[in-house]
Amino acid sequence: MTPPVFAHGSLRLYLLALLEERPRHGYELIQALSDRFGGTYSPSAGTIYPRLSKLEEEGLVTKTSDGRKTVYEITDAGRTELDARRHELDAIEDEVTDSVRRLAEGVRAEVNDAMRSLRAELASAAREAKRAANTTTASGAGPTSGSGSGSTTTVGDDDGSRAAGVDARVESTRAVHEADLVLNEFRQKLRTELRTQAHRGLVPQETVTLLKARLAQVHADVVATLQR
Repeated sequence: MTPPVFAHGSLRLYLLALLEERPRHGYELIQALSDRFGGTYSPSAGTIYPRLSKLEEEGLVTKTSDGRKTVYEITDAGRTELDARRHELDAIEDEVTDSVRRLAEGVRAEVNDAMRSLRAELASAAREAKRAANTTTASGAGPTSGSGSGSTTTVGDDDGSRAAGVDARVESTRAVHEADLVLNEFRQKLRTELRTQAHRGLVPQETVTLLKARLAQVHADVVATLQR
């Protein structure tokens, strides 16, 4: 997802809004912006400090030294400008919400794709198990004792092979059904959590990358287990 980009003058306004909440030093402003955008946008120091200097020149903020840190604070003039442009700030906040929502939808899409792939692998494994069971049943069929062929295969052996094949198919079908239930439960839980965190603006871009990697690894592990 492409991170939201501030229109001309919007970042300046957003900085005033953050300083209206409380005085902050430069790094705190950068971190606050990153948090507000769910990690999808994190401005550099080269972006923030020149704007803070400009705001100071215009008398909209002041700065004081706190040890080795410089703390910025909004002035009355800054509050006046912020109040006059409050409607613009609301529009920026709406864009933040939309951006985080799109990110959450992207994560859900990745989860759904991974779940469909895993379910396909499980279904394929069930078909392979059924085919193997049928092969075992067919290979077990042969002359019964007393046929004159010298074979030691008996009717009882043939029935046992068929029973084993049926048991294998039943067990495979049951396993796939249980796996399907587990996958659906996992998807529902994750979807609920994503919606909750997205509403709070706490779904960073790194979540998508991490989720892709972990789901890919889980998929590979399951496939490797099925192929043993």
